[in-house]
Amino acid sequence: MVYISSWQQYQDAAENLYASSPRKTRYSVKWKSSEGKLVLKITDDVTCIKFKTHSSIFLGRFEALNRSLIQKMTNNRPPPAPAPAVTLSPSPAQASAAASPVLQGSNLPGTPGPAAGGGVKKKKGKKK
Repeated sequence: MVYISSWQQYQDAAENLYASSPRKTRYSVKWKSSEGKLVLKITDDVTCIKFKTHSSIFLGRFEALNRSLIQKMTNNRPPPAPAPAVTLSPSPAQASAAASPVLQGSNLPGTPGPAAGGGVKKKKGKKK
């Protein structure tokens, strides 16, 4: 077992270890609340790499490594960046649909409006 003290070295070693033997590699996370210690371990039964920290600064880096490894383990690709929106001039059918009034709230057919008897209840007075 090798504890690596530098986060960047651990991240590189962990990703390389997984890339070299993806079927055998296991990844575990341990949080020891009594000591306030986070221990990360990745192994392929031949090589075992560990990283431990008491600092909460590494949580963001830990999440990024977790996402990267889980993405590789599930064989998912990151979602592509959204393409820029292209604005086209509306066709005559779309222009007439945009000009028609929009039904909202109580204007929808079949829904009672405020004049349909759904008023506010009055509070009863206190008993004497």
